[in-house]
Amino acid sequence: MFPPGAGPAADPTAGTAPDRAIRSFQPRRSRVTPSQRQSLLRLWPRWGVEIDGHTRLDPAALFDGRPVVLEIGFGMGEATAEMAAADPGTGVLAADVHTPGQGNLLRLAERAGLDNVRVANGDAILLLREMLPARSLAGVRVFFPDPWPKTRHHKRRLIQPAFVELVASRLAPGATLHCATDWEPYAEAMLEVLEADAAFENTAPDGGFAPRPAHRPLTRFERQGLAKGHRVRDLVFRRRA
Repeated sequence: MFPPGAGPAADPTAGTAPDRAIRSFQPRRSRVTPSQRQSLLRLWPRWGVEIDGHTRLDPAALFDGRPVVLEIGFGMGEATAEMAAADPGTGVLAADVHTPGQGNLLRLAERAGLDNVRVANGDAILLLREMLPARSLAGVRVFFPDPWPKTRHHKRRLIQPAFVELVASRLAPGATLHCATDWEPYAEAMLEVLEADAAFENTAPDGGFAPRPAHRPLTRFERQGLAKGHRVRDLVFRRRA
């Protein structure tokens, strides 16, 4: 789709992909608009990060020493850009494989004059495991991951004990893991997994689910879920010292 080095790679791990059972995404293919393509061509060399599985990253260096939050899966990027604009003192490393969303987030960041957004292309699990140092993140966000509702597909869900343990190893003490879903059975499963990990404590005053934090915008996807009668659940867990 793009000349080498001029945009996100079709496969950042081509020829070197390590073995892994769970991915942070389900591949999606859709049309890239001319404006999204132009944003990718112009801005990717400056704000794009390829998740190749072997480059070691210094998150703080990407954002001039600011604390860094990793967002896993950002759709079309509207909520990501809004949160980044509201908190310019925090860098947002936003990981996804959806090329139209990557282009749209870069376009929104440029339009708003944001210098605290970087777009990472590829599998966020590989990014966490192979490319980010221990205790290097001020937070991780996982908003509305694929719920894989069929029982035989539950093994593909992202929020599982091994993933949560990996996230804990990359979070600084006091940092938060914030998850949200509109699929009630997945919300219950998430809560069970997070409560079982001794590295985390629930920030909800009475345990259980947290009220939707004011800093998390109401997304288009979330509105669609609410229109269908789904109940949105937030889980905000803090990394223990």
